[in-house]
Amino acid sequence: MFFTKMLIPTLREAPSDADIISAKLMIRAGMIRKLASGFYEFLPLGLKVLKKVESIIREEMNAVGGQEISLPLVFPKDLWIETGRWNTYGKELFKLKDRKEVEFCLAPTAEEAVTDLVRKEIKSYKQLPLMLYQFGSKFRDEIRPRFGVMRVKEFLMKDAYSFHVDESDLERYYKVMFDAYTNVCKKCGFKFRAVEAASCAIGGSFSHEFMILAETGEEEIAWCNCGYGANSEKAECLSIYQLKEEPLPLEEALAPNVEAVAKFLEIFQKKFIKTMIYKADGNPIIILVRGDHEINEIKLQILLDTDDIVLVDEQATVFSIVNSSLVFVDLVGHRDVKIIADLSVVEISNAVTEANKKGYHLKNINYSRDYSVDIVADIRKVVHGDICPKCKKENLKFSRGIEIGHVFKLGTKYSKSMNATYLDANGKENFIVMGCYGIGVTRILAATIEQSHDDNGIVWTDNMAPFNVVVIPVNYADAKIKEVTDKLYKELTSEGIDVLVDDRDERVGIKFKDADLIGIPYRITIGEKNLEKGHVELKARRDDKESVKLLSPQESSSEIIKIFNK
Repeated sequence: MFFTKMLIPTLREAPSDADIISAKLMIRAGMIRKLASGFYEFLPLGLKVLKKVESIIREEMNAVGGQEISLPLVFPKDLWIETGRWNTYGKELFKLKDRKEVEFCLAPTAEEAVTDLVRKEIKSYKQLPLMLYQFGSKFRDEIRPRFGVMRVKEFLMKDAYSFHVDESDLERYYKVMFDAYTNVCKKCGFKFRAVEAASCAIGGSFSHEFMILAETGEEEIAWCNCGYGANSEKAECLSIYQLKEEPLPLEEALAPNVEAVAKFLEIFQKKFIKTMIYKADGNPIIILVRGDHEINEIKLQILLDTDDIVLVDEQATVFSIVNSSLVFVDLVGHRDVKIIADLSVVEISNAVTEANKKGYHLKNINYSRDYSVDIVADIRKVVHGDICPKCKKENLKFSRGIEIGHVFKLGTKYSKSMNATYLDANGKENFIVMGCYGIGVTRILAATIEQSHDDNGIVWTDNMAPFNVVVIPVNYADAKIKEVTDKLYKELTSEGIDVLVDDRDERVGIKFKDADLIGIPYRITIGEKNLEKGHVELKARRDDKESVKLLSPQESSSEIIKIFNK
């Protein structure tokens, strides 16, 4: 392809609203343009990269027996009513009506649609296992789209769904798909970690996220050298051993004034019990967590098996629940409301909490003697200094990450609610057991750039770059330079090499800058002085230094062919 024949509108500067390096470089390189908040247009270069990422993923999906399908982008409400997600998925779900007032949603994910397809077509155990996958646009009404194509309202996703006779076969195939996702990450050249994660709106018993390590990542992951890793929403917190003290008599004490609060917290933070009131499915619950910890609402949702959980923040509501204000709720005497305590809370000796009396605290509160709870569980967020829950030896380490893939063990969550069954060898009807495997194709582009760029622009891997090599004639109007350029182009393209010829009437420095900005892995420069000696210049984009090889045109062609056809 020739530069003058393509739409490659490179920019010297990125728009002011481009907030991370991947967004800036994709816009400057002429790969994307913003249409509206959360919606981006992919230009020819960006689409070429997108298609190459698709090919990497498709190769892995086909290798594990996947069959590619294509599902609609619009799903009927009825399917989502069957699973209960129409009302619980949240405000991210785009809802619409047709001219007959029939309700639909734009696909945020496709569990309902693919389960409906399978329940109609699969009747016998002989048809299982089965894996179906697709590439398609997904829609989520993000409240605050940001970070270029990283968090948008429309994105390209590969979603796959596997169907099995039992949990053991799902377990086997889950490992197969886990390895396939690992291969995708390796082929994309990522530094990454696969970590345990919360399943949230998708559901299921167990899941892993594939996190690309990057300081700009929205997610935090906790990990250990022993191999343990988890999203901070999922990371398990062990109970914290505290030296037991002799129980002291319960007493009221004056709360510190504003000036003394900092000193009070410094002394009592690890002994202070915060009491917070939530409503789960409309029912009030009191949550207890240590003063220096925060409640992990994801863990709380999983514990209570609900998506409907909200922190009560209206004082009048709180007063009607516990006859107190939110700020002054003590633990004594509220047994008409369910109480859930974090593991670390019940270990505190002679704890402190706010009293049901303005200006006072309760001191020397001890579990069992002074209060009891209904449930003791791990409901807090992981913090620096926590011990690894797997090896129980080392402190957890923390990194920022970008989630590009998520694999789930769904079990029978969808097959039960949608009555997707098969007949076993004995003619008995059983629910199909399911797995789900998603990967963000557009997000892979942004994650790659966040990990792989320099001051000059993007640094793509050979298999992801929009072009494998750029041929830069210093002066394409020169007959000899044009002859060598055209011959190189013909030789390389005939071998399946993706070549861009920068035939613009521009200074060579501008051509170099654009080639580096776009991130083309190899550059062949053809100039008059070198041609007089029978040479062209060959340079790799990833070279740290300006290391240029002077080769004959044929030698440069042979080296490029060798690199890409090995």
